[in-house]
Amino acid sequence: MIHPCTRREILLGGASLSIAMLASPNSLAATRTLARTGIKRLVSSCGIEAWFVQDSTVPLIAMEFAFTGGATQDPEQRPGVSHMVAGLLKEGSAGLDFKTFHERLDHRAIDLHFHSTHDHFRGSLRTLKDNADEAFDLLRMALTSPRFDATDVERIRATVLARLRHDSTDPSSLAHLKFLEVAFSDHPYARPAGGSLESVPKIEIADLKGYARRVIAKDTLKLAVVGDVRPEVLCKLLDKTFGSLPTEAEAAPVPEVVAAKPPRRLFIPLDVPQTVVTFGGPAFRRSEPDFMAAYVVNHILGGAGLTSRLFREVREKRGLAYSVRENLVWLDHSAMFLGNSGTCADRADETVEEIEKQVRDIAEEGPTQQELDDAKSYLKGSQILALNTSSKLARTLQQQQLDKLPIDYFEKHNAVVDGVTLADAKRAARRLWGDGLLTIIVGRSPRDAAQPTTMPPATTPPPGAQQLDASPTAPPN
Repeated sequence: MIHPCTRREILLGGASLSIAMLASPNSLAATRTLARTGIKRLVSSCGIEAWFVQDSTVPLIAMEFAFTGGATQDPEQRPGVSHMVAGLLKEGSAGLDFKTFHERLDHRAIDLHFHSTHDHFRGSLRTLKDNADEAFDLLRMALTSPRFDATDVERIRATVLARLRHDSTDPSSLAHLKFLEVAFSDHPYARPAGGSLESVPKIEIADLKGYARRVIAKDTLKLAVVGDVRPEVLCKLLDKTFGSLPTEAEAAPVPEVVAAKPPRRLFIPLDVPQTVVTFGGPAFRRSEPDFMAAYVVNHILGGAGLTSRLFREVREKRGLAYSVRENLVWLDHSAMFLGNSGTCADRADETVEEIEKQVRDIAEEGPTQQELDDAKSYLKGSQILALNTSSKLARTLQQQQLDKLPIDYFEKHNAVVDGVTLADAKRAARRLWGDGLLTIIVGRSPRDAAQPTTMPPATTPPPGAQQLDASPTAPPN
């Protein structure tokens, strides 16, 4: 039945999800909510579309929203603009200065956040049902009439620069940045999404206003809402909040790119106690048919935490590293696998060699049937962990939209995982790791490992680091 407030509303049946034996009561409650109400596609009278799960378990509303065009839309010579915009949108809006805006948020316990990734400008809103009108109105003001006062801009700039100065001597940040630089060369993905110590001081208020004007528009908006609100009420809130935004974004096109082909190994000297190893290479796009096979076999190699091959062979058996993990990262215009490890300087080479050996072995031989069965069982059960709060469910629905998956994917997920055969997994492993690794090592050289650590002054420090879109610890939608 089509709801009066929508042009179209698609109500799906309850998702037939496998429930892990150790699922929490909250997880079970979330699953029952989906089974009872399903996922609805609402479209308001202003054409604002949202994926919606009505849940009256608690009087809360959780919303996730995203606009296409994150750090890739920063000016080429001024990376960090989108990052600063995210920090400034709730620093005052329309007739409300910084202090008044935050007082209104705090008085009603409204949780409003913005952040920018490489591909998207994203935000979240959490509010009690009784405060929904004010919460959505504050979000409307933040999006449609940000102040960008000079005082606020300089305060946020100082905060960003402080973080960048810290990152300039952080081995993990340096390794991550160098990896992106080598992997993506002159593509926007190679730029530091959080800005650099050189670029952030050059960002002007006009850059911030221009970014907001070009990116925040209705045509690329993706919304997911979970909570205690009637569909017709939510439609009205969405119209008031997003209805006056520009109809179309003016984002610049972003080219498709394949990460640089391995093998390659680079060393960056830095006088710190622990050496960091970052490694990776090209991977599967989310839209590719073999993506799930790649995700499953990647879980076996490095994504399974304490039970992965890398953890077992590198840390447990040989004691080479403090930690080791590897994950798939899928972006709008590329994809890669990305891993990291921390070790002693005098064992860094041995650590890298063992990681390369494990990668080579699984590329040549693939996983065993038992490893495949165990991985599939875990991934099917762990899907429920994405549903145990309203916020997690909203984030999962949001990512599902960004990944261009169908609205009924929840009920298909386990069948997709089950459909991965041993031949599929071996084929994916060969493609993922058959060429070896692009490896970045940051730390002290082995001959200096026995010397006391003294942090050198950062006279010309490198730029800071920023996370990519996809969360490496979250299961795929």
